[in-house]
Amino acid sequence: MSEILAPGSLAGKNVLVTGSSRGVGADTVRYFAEAGARVVINFRNKEARALKLAEQIRTAGGTAITVGADLTDPASVAAMMDTIRAEYGSLDILVLNASGGMESGMAENYALLLNRDAQLNVLESAKSLLGEGSRVVFVTSHQAHFIRQTPTMPEYEPVALSKRAGEDALREQIPALAEAGIGFVVVSGDMIEGTITATLLDRLNPGAIAERREQAGKLYNVAEFAAEVALAAVEAVPADNTRLVGDTGSFGSGE
Repeated sequence: MSEILAPGSLAGKNVLVTGSSRGVGADTVRYFAEAGARVVINFRNKEARALKLAEQIRTAGGTAITVGADLTDPASVAAMMDTIRAEYGSLDILVLNASGGMESGMAENYALLLNRDAQLNVLESAKSLLGEGSRVVFVTSHQAHFIRQTPTMPEYEPVALSKRAGEDALREQIPALAEAGIGFVVVSGDMIEGTITATLLDRLNPGAIAERREQAGKLYNVAEFAAEVALAAVEAVPADNTRLVGDTGSFGSGE
């Protein structure tokens, strides 16, 4: 990993990244750990990957725990927060990275359940661990963030709509979070090379990634986008609470 956050800059800080056993979440966790944070690696069913990542972090001198949780199950989320409280006592950074909706065999409303309802519940459950000066980061895509202005691929539309619904619901929490001294940032990125979502979309719509890459000129890879997520957790909160990553020329503007 390259040095994204200054070494030691997060010493004594506690961080939870949901969906962090692989992909963007895993690299985001690595950046935080490299900066000295004590990290929580959350997974749903990729325990082996989570354990391997935690061991890598510990070998490098960092501190990490793994906590399995089904974010769509409030009891499971509550148990995760109890574990974090017992192990670390509090949270300084919460990254809402986990998302989905393109998996096969899930209920019809699964995308909305995970990308909206679960995000709100995780935030609500974490509030007792978050204090003044802490930060919440919600990770989304341009295809979801700009869905009202710019249509996306039909295969992705249900997920995009559910993620935008989640973003809207979380934004409604901004005044209360600000009153408690908690910062909130939405990080929206273009298609990310190498993610599960991009792979699934390209499988359903062959050539979709290549076409988007040509339109944008460049697509961020997993590590590059994870760096932007990590920076959003420590840099000043933008006036519109939004950090846009990658080309936006093909999308509408505004909320």
